[in-house]
Amino acid sequence: MTTRRKFVFTALPAIAALAVTREGFAQPARVEESDPAAVALGYKHDATKVDAAKHSSFQAGRICANCNLYQAKGSEPWAPCPALGGKLVNAKGWCAAWVKKA
Repeated sequence: MTTRRKFVFTALPAIAALAVTREGFAQPARVEESDPAAVALGYKHDATKVDAAKHSSFQAGRICANCNLYQAKGSEPWAPCPALGGKLVNAKGWCAAWVKKA
């Protein structure tokens, strides 16, 4: 015969493990253009909206998808970028930390 107390003490560790596992699979948040790090790097979700006069390192064709820092596993439209704290950036975006893919 199983008592309620035994059930609770048996189920509690399993529930806690499930909660920790789900938290580990959470994706990072998308970076906002208003984020202080994004502002400092001139990040834009759409590279065609970058002010080239303000950012002299900008060149057409340089987008996050062809940057060495863009950490996509395939052709995802959003992927983490270490220059922006591991937050998700748009593949069509741009920032001043752009580095040519090797």
